[in-house]
Amino acid sequence: MVRKHLAYYLAHLRYDIPAGIVVFLVALPLCLGIALASGAPLLSGVVAGIIGGLVVAWTSGSQLSVSGPAAGLTVIVMQGIEKLGGFEHFLLAVILAGLMQLALGFLKAGTLGAYFPSSVIKGMLSAIGLILITKQLPHAVGYGHDIMGEETYLPQDVQGTFSELLHAMGSISPGATVVSAVAIAIMVLWESRIIRSVPLLAQIPGPLVAIAWAVAFNVSMAGSSWEIAPEHMVQLPDIRGFEDLAGRLVFPDFSRIMDPTVHTLAFTIAVVASIETLLSLEAVDKLDPLKRVAPTNRELKAQGIGNLLAGLLGGLPITAVIVRSSANINAGGRTKVACFVHGLLLLVSVSFLARYFNHVPLAVLAAILLMTGYKLAKPAMVAEMYRKGGGQFIPFAVTVMAILATDLLKGIAIGVACGLYYVIRTNFHAAISLTRHGNHYLLRLRKDVSFLNKALLREQLDQVEPDSELIIDGAYAEFVDHDILETIENFVEAARDDRIVVHLKNLKAAHGQVGRDSKSSGADSKSRQGDAGQVPLYKISG
Repeated sequence: MVRKHLAYYLAHLRYDIPAGIVVFLVALPLCLGIALASGAPLLSGVVAGIIGGLVVAWTSGSQLSVSGPAAGLTVIVMQGIEKLGGFEHFLLAVILAGLMQLALGFLKAGTLGAYFPSSVIKGMLSAIGLILITKQLPHAVGYGHDIMGEETYLPQDVQGTFSELLHAMGSISPGATVVSAVAIAIMVLWESRIIRSVPLLAQIPGPLVAIAWAVAFNVSMAGSSWEIAPEHMVQLPDIRGFEDLAGRLVFPDFSRIMDPTVHTLAFTIAVVASIETLLSLEAVDKLDPLKRVAPTNRELKAQGIGNLLAGLLGGLPITAVIVRSSANINAGGRTKVACFVHGLLLLVSVSFLARYFNHVPLAVLAAILLMTGYKLAKPAMVAEMYRKGGGQFIPFAVTVMAILATDLLKGIAIGVACGLYYVIRTNFHAAISLTRHGNHYLLRLRKDVSFLNKALLREQLDQVEPDSELIIDGAYAEFVDHDILETIENFVEAARDDRIVVHLKNLKAAHGQVGRDSKSSGADSKSRQGDAGQVPLYKISG
């Protein structure tokens, strides 16, 4: 079995190694940018990427999925570090989140993502995109001081977000602004047909070209007023080798292991990371040219192991990420080796090339995150949701506004509640339908008709006019609640006064009263009376 797997991976090396290099080039700026957006040490983003490549890749059942720090968790990480008062305390929550994900995997909770309405998921992604944009604009124009200090852009609420944003617009650095503006233009150009039509250029990631531009610009502007200040540059420790890297890692503080705030944050990370992972996994399976399907429960276990290690070694929370996974597929990756190669290159680069990363301006990382935010909150998505009608657009919009006004977990809960309202409302109308032809009415009960449909049933029955004929057909109903039968019984009793003839078809009566009077409740009704206390059955022939 081992030889079979080894032969399988070796057979695809010519595809996986180039794909792994491409994923590495995409992942490196994203790992740094997401750490920046999260208000965490920049090294923590790279550590998470390394764990995702070296560990999660082999424990996962997916051949093409890439795991690492995710933009969708930036808000949770930023708020978690602030609430707990330090990154060391936050790492404890990451460890607990990993243990929770392991438990979810063993409990076979891999179908969790299927229970969230797509409108809420899209609303969550759009809200994350808007938050990324508002948080990264100050860095894109060179506003702020030490990114890990108190001047870090960490808005507490919507009002604080925009007031801080307006303040940033009044403190623009020309060099940083030029770097970010041109970087965005480069990334937009790199996604155009002009670049895609050139195979050699199409293989070079746009973010990497943007970073090369930013470094070249700042070097050429050295000594001038356009040079970007040191506090607006990447500030990784000058790591020289694996031993030095190990000495730079941040480790968790277990002193608050019983703190309910830590447990709440861990639960939030576990749920959101699991949902994002399962959604990404589903997308990757659809993109896989070989049409392989990854086991979801095994994926949760793999992510749990990854987050457990990330918390122990000072990394950001890990999820399966669609951007890097898509880059892997587009670059021709075939097996897990591609993800492993990307993790190995991250490890080597941060161990021996960290000092070169400190020449990268924060403005270009902010530009990469601005592009990511735009893709998550595209106006085209909003227009698409609007065209789908209120049942989709309203939960989408409510989720966006709720997340912006509160936080990610509360916002999703509000969005799910709104989405469930529309699901229940749709099921109400689908469960009972009334059709009219002249003075003849047909009331059909479909699927499961519970007591929640009683108000709708009364509304439909009230539309039946006097001197008419009504057929109530329960042939398509798998279950009819006792309260529904009682409501029908009461209507049949009252129908005599309005000279309404009621025919029952495939319907059990609530107390044996429906259809008792053949003149008022249907001359064709037949009753089958059982033993004392047994509920009789009324039918109409044909």
